[in-house]
Amino acid sequence: MSPLLLLTVLSLLSSSLSQPSPPSAILIDCGASSSSVIDGRQWQSDENFVSSGTPKNVSDQVLDEILFTVRSFPLDLDGTRHKFCYVMSVSRGWKYMIRTTYYYGGVNGKGTSPPVFDQIVDGTLWGIVNTTADYADGLASYYEGVFLAQGKSISVCIASNSYTTSDPFISALELVRLDGTLYNSTDFTTVGMSLVARHAFGYSGPIIRFPDDQFDRFWEPYSLNSTVPNNRKLEVSGFWNLPPSRIFNTDLRATQVQPLEFTWPPMPLTKATYYIALYFAHDSDSMGDGSRVFDVSVNGITYYKELSVTPAGAVIFASRWPLEGLTTLTLSPRSGSSLAPLINGGEMFELVPLGGKTLVRDVTALNAIKSSFKNAPADWSGDPCLPKNYSWSGISCSEGPRIRVVALNLTNMGVSGSLAPAVAKLTALSSIWLGNNSLSGSLPDFSSLKRLESLHFEDNRFTGNIPSSLGGVPHLRELFLQNNNLTGQVPNNLLKKPGLNLRTSGNPFLTQPSR
Repeated sequence: MSPLLLLTVLSLLSSSLSQPSPPSAILIDCGASSSSVIDGRQWQSDENFVSSGTPKNVSDQVLDEILFTVRSFPLDLDGTRHKFCYVMSVSRGWKYMIRTTYYYGGVNGKGTSPPVFDQIVDGTLWGIVNTTADYADGLASYYEGVFLAQGKSISVCIASNSYTTSDPFISALELVRLDGTLYNSTDFTTVGMSLVARHAFGYSGPIIRFPDDQFDRFWEPYSLNSTVPNNRKLEVSGFWNLPPSRIFNTDLRATQVQPLEFTWPPMPLTKATYYIALYFAHDSDSMGDGSRVFDVSVNGITYYKELSVTPAGAVIFASRWPLEGLTTLTLSPRSGSSLAPLINGGEMFELVPLGGKTLVRDVTALNAIKSSFKNAPADWSGDPCLPKNYSWSGISCSEGPRIRVVALNLTNMGVSGSLAPAVAKLTALSSIWLGNNSLSGSLPDFSSLKRLESLHFEDNRFTGNIPSSLGGVPHLRELFLQNNNLTGQVPNNLLKKPGLNLRTSGNPFLTQPSR
């Protein structure tokens, strides 16, 4: 069965590029106590984006200011998985490049190895963070992905997994809004893209980034001894995905008119579906009257036939290409081609199926409840239900395409404050257990919760009357209100409700039902 392929070539006219403005971005220096200007760009403290974790200074000596601090998140020793989220306001419907940076710096103890953990975007498991090899070489690790803003905020979360042995951490977080044309052959309503490789071929200098790349994407060097770099200056623009013109100043090319074959990316790939974009251009001086036409194949499978590279440039891309293991790119000259094949740049992303999201109405209600609590659980941020193994503490959710909150259990969690009326918007709830806390204020109206079966509010500080509307909740079978400060009389419709286990003792100002 042939791979599903969307392949296009775009030839474009050369033109000069003016110096771009900095991209529209949120730059977060995790663990920093104040904002700062680094390399001419404004980085913010993370205090307004995250509600949990501990700022720490790294113990290693580092030169990059962004790596001076981290925010560390507690590992639950009982094996329970929790996610801790940064939540950023965004423009709905736009694509965002998300880059996370990690430098361990011995924050969990000098001489210890970095922890391995998960990173999550909204309700989607983005991937595993493993910085061990980079840290052993004295390097920071970065991860980059492209995701669609499906609401007014995006959450980026750190979470322990079965491999995590010490507190997860993060050094920096960046959100960059991308031009609408970038990677627009991808359906971002169903997948995100996780960067595997982005290289400037034939280049051996430092990473190419802003201001050369207007979105501050990182183009890493990639050179081979068997190739000849081209160091002529080209000015190209208008390319699909808007690569920086600087990547066209060097290339990999065969030394003669013969196939050019090399491994790219330089590491084996996990079995998955990938987005691949390859970029080509060359200076007119070396062309003369010759032609440069060749076929491109990936692991022996034809990727594009008869690609003609001219000074105008070309990009070819595949939106969905299955790969596994080491990948070999081969550029094979066509009969009659007088010039050796070449390539200037390449990008590869793994496609990450989106994990869905909790119903917006339920998320809004839970955030209102969180605001009414004085000390909500530390992991109450991001998507309440997803990914499946990382729902909020005390939250149970439904399965299927429409994700709803079906149970709330914060028994003995040390929660104080009040219970927001917005709880009535969680219309899929079957149980609310908030016993043995320090909640106060009046009880909200629960009449809209038609599926509600069990209410446990015992051992709190609730005041006011018991809502008579509870008597109209059709499936209510347990109502535990003992040991509060409720007043008035127990509604008659509750006393007479068939099958209801009603407990109201320990409310000194409540008129108890006659025995």
